[in-house]
Amino acid sequence: MTFYESLGFLVFGSRLRRLSETFLGDVNRIYGAHKLQFDAAWFPVFYILSRKGSVSIRDIADELAISHSSVSQLVSALQQKGLVKTTTAADDARRKEVQFTAKGKKLQQQIAPVWTALTQAMEELVEEGRHSKVLLKAIAETEEHMARESVFDRVERIMSP
Repeated sequence: MTFYESLGFLVFGSRLRRLSETFLGDVNRIYGAHKLQFDAAWFPVFYILSRKGSVSIRDIADELAISHSSVSQLVSALQQKGLVKTTTAADDARRKEVQFTAKGKKLQQQIAPVWTALTQAMEELVEEGRHSKVLLKAIAETEEHMARESVFDRVERIMSP
């Protein structure tokens, strides 16, 4: 039994972070191996734009359940790379719409086969383990339960006399 396994839930966050870092590192290596100038951190925005064409920063933030500021920073970085552009929405001057540039659309088309292969590879990976098959469902359930009552609130409730 490894150190991490022996401590169970006390190192839950550390194990998830390690797994995430390993996964994202491999994904970025895949992009590099295929000579694609793409970072895994860009994936959510690229995926949403690939499906919707044009979307507001607020809608991206809402869909990803992250702050407007975080999305704005990511969009700004993508703009600096020449991959997306923003325009003011015709119906609301306060709203910024994000779209691919020609360069961004070309990159998205180049990475789409990687996303397909990645999905297949991950499906293969989880089929190898008896418990892995329910990994995404277990994560979703955990997220849902934490949204109802955070770990902080649970610990405080347990520690209250």
